Amino acid sequence: MKIGIIQQHNTADAEQNIKRLATKIRSLAQQGAQLIVLQELHNGLYFCQTEDVNVFSQAEPIPGPSTEFFGDLARELGVIIVTSLFEKRAAGLYHNTAVVLERDGSIAGIYRKMHIPDDPGYYEKFYFTPGDLGFHPIKTSVGCLGVLVCWDQWYPEAARLMAMQGAQLLIYPTAIGYDPNDTPEEQQRQRMAWQTVQRGHAVANGLPVITVNRVGEEKTLNSQLFWGTSFVAGPQGELLYEAPTDQEAETIVEVDMERTEQVRRWWPFLRDRRIDAYQDITKRYID
Repeated sequence: MKIGIIQQHNTADAEQNIKRLATKIRSLAQQGAQLIVLQELHNGLYFCQTEDVNVFSQAEPIPGPSTEFFGDLARELGVIIVTSLFEKRAAGLYHNTAVVLERDGSIAGIYRKMHIPDDPGYYEKFYFTPGDLGFHPIKTSVGCLGVLVCWDQWYPEAARLMAMQGAQLLIYPTAIGYDPNDTPEEQQRQRMAWQTVQRGHAVANGLPVITVNRVGEEKTLNSQLFWGTSFVAGPQGELLYEAPTDQEAETIVEVDMERTEQVRRWWPFLRDRRIDAYQDITKRYID
């Protein structure tokens, strides 16, 4: 499968951000992309750097303006697009939601971010209600997509549940960057840990992983420097592509969708799982 990824530096001009995304989507589609993945909350700035009730005005319903815009693009170009939106479900009820748009422009499915962080510069619990749809792959005309979002990428349980239900790819729209208070050495350790854990999900589940991150400095009341490094890994964790840490990137990566079958024959992790001994995994901690 030819998978297009767009790593973009966003500004406060949401209309311009969306226009640039559309131009890049068209370019990737013309180059043969079948599936195009966008970064987390791709329409505007990453607003979770601060807590501001006025930001809720940016949220939109699903279906809504963004699903209509990107759905029209998907239909025109004959591609599947994975979007990431600030969903207004009801007054006072908001989600961080990924929407998969089919080639005919229809909504193939949605995923509401389940794991919600609350760290300096990432005050997401202020904005987002945890997802209530569970971990379920989205069926499309190019395959079964295990779509998760950012903070979900640190949790092997999420990846495993997607794999157990037939996901053929793990996809992570992402917004993550450096803490300016950390030393350069610590910043790089965190960036590499972030990539390593996701490559581990690829290995443990025998599935390709597609991760698309933001890049560049974004300023609201504070400032956040995103580390880019969008990447695609194969089912043995092998790096098929890695984007720069400090530049925008748009590219197509070819992924062999038949390779999972062979890798899982060599490493039959699903066969050897001791499901009779995992009861305690649903506990918070074992004292």
